Amino acid sequence: QVQLVESGGGLVQAGGSLRLSCAASRRTISNNSMAWFRQAPGKEREFVATIAWRGGNTLYADSVKGRFTISRDNAKDTVYLQMNSLTPEDTAVYYCAVGLRAYSGSHSTDYRYWGQGTQVTVSS
Repeated sequence: QVQLVESGGGLVQAGGSLRLSCAASRRTISNNSMAWFRQAPGKEREFVATIAWRGGNTLYADSVKGRFTISRDNAKDTVYLQMNSLTPEDTAVYYCAVGLRAYSGSHSTDYRYWGQGTQVTVSS
């Protein structure tokens, strides 16, 4: 019943910015946490950021603190990831996920649904 569609990825120069979007069903995004994970070439999928159902509780990976901002607009059934000061190490496929509860942490096992991913490539 839930479909997640990521968009906004692309190629950007180091130091630049991108804004990712993830569209989900209204019922799901209104009652559950949302998160972003990423998977770089040759590496395992890692946590990036999560936001609670109410939008007032967020958690970020240490590697992106101060550079990335997660937000959500429940009226538009969408969660966003604003990425600033990008570096080549941010290059990865970014995945949107829906949590099992109103607030979930950094573990992938706490999330129920996943999108197909959007590619982000940062050149030096």
